[in-house]
Amino acid sequence: MRPTRTLAVLAAAVLTLTACGSGEPSGDGSATLTITANAISGGKNAATANWTKSWLIPKFEEAQKAKGKSVHVLFQPNGVDDEQYKTKIALDLKSRTGADVIDLDGIWVGEFAQAGYVKPLAETAGPEVEQWEGWSQIPQAVQGLGIFDGKKYGLPQGTDGRVLFFNKTLFAKAGLPADWQPKSWQEIIDAGTALKKAGVPTPVQINAGTAMGEATSMQGALPLLVGTGSEIFSNGKWTGASQAVKDVLGFYRQIYTTGLGDPRLQQEAKGRDKSFQEFADGKIGILAEGDYFWRAVIEPKAGVAPMQNRDKDVGYALIPAKQPGAGVRGQDFVSMSGGAVRVLNPNSKNAKLAWELLSFMHSAEATKAGLAGEARITSRSDVNEEVLAPDPMLNFVSEKVLPITSFRPGLAVYPQVSVALQEATAAVVSGKSVDEAAAAYQKKLEGLVGGASNVAQ
Repeated sequence: MRPTRTLAVLAAAVLTLTACGSGEPSGDGSATLTITANAISGGKNAATANWTKSWLIPKFEEAQKAKGKSVHVLFQPNGVDDEQYKTKIALDLKSRTGADVIDLDGIWVGEFAQAGYVKPLAETAGPEVEQWEGWSQIPQAVQGLGIFDGKKYGLPQGTDGRVLFFNKTLFAKAGLPADWQPKSWQEIIDAGTALKKAGVPTPVQINAGTAMGEATSMQGALPLLVGTGSEIFSNGKWTGASQAVKDVLGFYRQIYTTGLGDPRLQQEAKGRDKSFQEFADGKIGILAEGDYFWRAVIEPKAGVAPMQNRDKDVGYALIPAKQPGAGVRGQDFVSMSGGAVRVLNPNSKNAKLAWELLSFMHSAEATKAGLAGEARITSRSDVNEEVLAPDPMLNFVSEKVLPITSFRPGLAVYPQVSVALQEATAAVVSGKSVDEAAAAYQKKLEGLVGGASNVAQ
């Protein structure tokens, strides 16, 4: 694994440097700070750009003025492909330039940290970082989005969580409870079997294969893996053809070779979209998905596959560990989350002031203002308690899922490892044995991460 080299290659592809505005004093004796994000008014992530310009900057400058400080904050917008943005930020940091406060995808944190482009927050801004009131409002598991190697590199922004959605009408037909909460993988199999006997076309949908892309990893393979007590990367090594991986593949095989799942759906280019519609049409009994499915797919008015009676007909449950207590950290239930973070530029000329800006951006007031009236899950429990109260499902994710969630490793090779894991699930879905699929995954993994010494069995 050579993340430094990977970022350096990306950076070399960019031909222009961004002017540095790192907390340098202005001619009038005031200080100037800069913020950058892959957001631009009228384009990509417009809401973030609008909040930054119209609410955040005026409010922060006003707060600083009340302290007797003259501070100007500038926003550097971007509206490009994520990889282009990543390359630009990598070049800025490598060249010791760039904005003081930087938006990053959480999946990039480890890569940037290993490259030396970002440093732990306390190392950059000082001990006041650990004294911030916001840490007590961010669940420890959610803080993990900005943590690498045990150190806090960034503050998490909004996040999400994976659960099991189920159709209560189909459950009633199969004699299953409306408050279903499986406590093991076997109880998912048992529910699927009951749904099959009741004539449900597709009892269980767990994303599998490469056509589903990262949705296979995030909605299926990785939650199942942490449900065995293992993670895809831990203690400096990648998880190979271990018993944990074989257990995950065995569960997939059990679903897709016994008629509980539809193997053809996993191979279709639009298979995930089709699964959404089939669930909305009452053809799928249990579906593993993120809260996005609730708020954007089956949302009654503006959803992609709207369900008019969503609130009455759709239930949701925590994803169980393989058996009680078998999950990571000894958990009974597990989940996976994603999201973005904000980091400090270690080259900032005024790092302590930059931390004041960053912590202000993640205050309860600023977090709530950034929602612009929408019900979305934030990293702060106090904000979630207020804004999610009218939506039981999103409140469920905030209160029950976020404290037990896990995150993908923020390393450069992860996307390729993820594809290898997807290929392994595709193999068992198409009928190959667990041992065959695991052996092929092990071989591919070793080639990706630099040999067997970087793989744990």
